[in-house]
Amino acid sequence: MTEHERASGEFALEPLGEKALVLRFGDRIDEAVNARVHAAAAALIAAAMPGVIDVVPAYATVAVHFEPSEWIAGGSESPWQHFAQAVRSVVASASAVSSAPQSIIEIAVCYGGEYGPDLEGVARHCGLNEDEVIARHTAADYRVAMIGFAPGFPYLFGLDPSLRMPRRDSPRVRVPAGSVAIGGAQTGVYPSELPGGWQLIGRTPMILFDPTRTSPSLLAAGTRVRFRAIAASEFGA
Repeated sequence: MTEHERASGEFALEPLGEKALVLRFGDRIDEAVNARVHAAAAALIAAAMPGVIDVVPAYATVAVHFEPSEWIAGGSESPWQHFAQAVRSVVASASAVSSAPQSIIEIAVCYGGEYGPDLEGVARHCGLNEDEVIARHTAADYRVAMIGFAPGFPYLFGLDPSLRMPRRDSPRVRVPAGSVAIGGAQTGVYPSELPGGWQLIGRTPMILFDPTRTSPSLLAAGTRVRFRAIAASEFGA
């Protein structure tokens, strides 16, 4: 996507097989681009277009899965072309979509020790002590840029720049569920036991993903998040 297209608010539409299309708003991790992604996704969900199966926002794209049989048109226009025109029309007005202020989901975290084995290394790399790392990590307001990698895994914007940390040279085979971690300029929470290379600074006892719940994922793209430090004695409670 060119700089002119970004500046003019344009986006590209690309086919993703026969039953999906992708709206591309840019090609980089950027909060302003991500905000446009969320606005477009909200507009598409609110439009309740026939045949739409799922709307999946990411960093700079939105994937829209649909049933082609709902978009058969006369003439030479294919279902994909017909649907793409309707999507473009809906998203053109996305900037006018206003969302009500969201409440903040607070995530309790036990930092350091067995719960955050990389906290000491993060502090050393950043030129801070461990308490300063915790204070800066809990002081920020975060927003879920996207859910990806694994069901319920939130990639969060809002990390204090002083806490940016390279990923581990050697990823762990098993990262405990609930682990709060830093990877590059972002922070996130492992929703289940997974392999991973991010730096582990703490762990939450909260369950981020449960397939038996009505809404399996605790967090969704656009959700606002804050972290709250708790003592090890509170972890089980």
